[in-house]
Amino acid sequence: MTIRRVSNPPNPWAGTSVEWLGEPPPAELEVYEEEAKRALAENESPDVGFRWSLNPYRGCFHACSYCYARSSHQYLGFGAGTDFDRKIVVKTNIAQRLREEFLRPAWRGEVIAFSGNTDCYQPLEAVYGLTRRCLEVCLDFRNPVGMITKGALVRRDIPLLTAMSRETKVSVCLSIPFADDATGRAVEPGASLPSQRFETLRMLSDAGIETGIGIAPVIPGLNDSHIAPLLDRARAAGAQNAFLVLIRLSDQTLPVFEERLAEAFPDRARKIWHAIEEMRGGRRNDTRFHDRMIGRGPRWNAIETLFEVECRRLGLNAGHDHSDDNGAALEDSPFRRPSPQAALFPEPGEIRPNSGR
Repeated sequence: MTIRRVSNPPNPWAGTSVEWLGEPPPAELEVYEEEAKRALAENESPDVGFRWSLNPYRGCFHACSYCYARSSHQYLGFGAGTDFDRKIVVKTNIAQRLREEFLRPAWRGEVIAFSGNTDCYQPLEAVYGLTRRCLEVCLDFRNPVGMITKGALVRRDIPLLTAMSRETKVSVCLSIPFADDATGRAVEPGASLPSQRFETLRMLSDAGIETGIGIAPVIPGLNDSHIAPLLDRARAAGAQNAFLVLIRLSDQTLPVFEERLAEAFPDRARKIWHAIEEMRGGRRNDTRFHDRMIGRGPRWNAIETLFEVECRRLGLNAGHDHSDDNGAALEDSPFRRPSPQAALFPEPGEIRPNSGR
């Protein structure tokens, strides 16, 4: 793998469609470009509900202090702290590689998660448009897609996602762990504000796209009291599905979160750590499969019960079929390889790859 630094990085706020709503923060952004060997990563963890994921970017400008993906930046020779937030690697050829994946005879039209690691709608997407180009490839092949993001930039692609939903299975989940903007900005300084994410959720739902909310992560002592209001607001915005995940703090992520917590919530930090340790058997993290994303003990049981009761009351997850969430090939997948003639002569008004930008 070869990555090359871009000497004059593109300004993610100079385009006509930007992710940041409001004044952009000061930042020393370094952009590195690479040509990916493959578009898709195969998941082997039993704790997540997908087999295949697509990640156009390494590192994430959203700078969420709890992000489990921080440790992956060290594989590139970068740090898991501010390097993860500001040294962003862009896979310039990922849409081409995705098309090659779909043309392989072995590909069976399985659901692809956008993204399994870092956010596919972080600010640089406004310049590079890699997520959009990959979605256009998925539309061309009618391949099912599940998205999760904190980025309001997904609004730009509502017409494309609407067109996709008429041809294949499409779902978009907004990750919204905090009910108020102040807490969100303190813990996720580069992400869209929670209020903006709820507006985005409404816009997607109104367009007829299947939507959901991810309360991820749950940070006991900080946002467990937000769960009920978050679910209420999500349902009012048209969400159909919901999930929650307990905070995961790897060795590389823990000091980043610890520093942010002490700075933003000095009066509550000790209480929060005590609550996390209570759910982790005295530890601050648990790396074991089946235990990494959930807690143990009375307090976690109470959180899960509250979540399930509220979801039932609101009708969330009522029609969600988990049978295909493990990534197994869908027998009724609408995936198909388009004929060369269809690619050359699209229907009038049809959204095709490399259009609409």
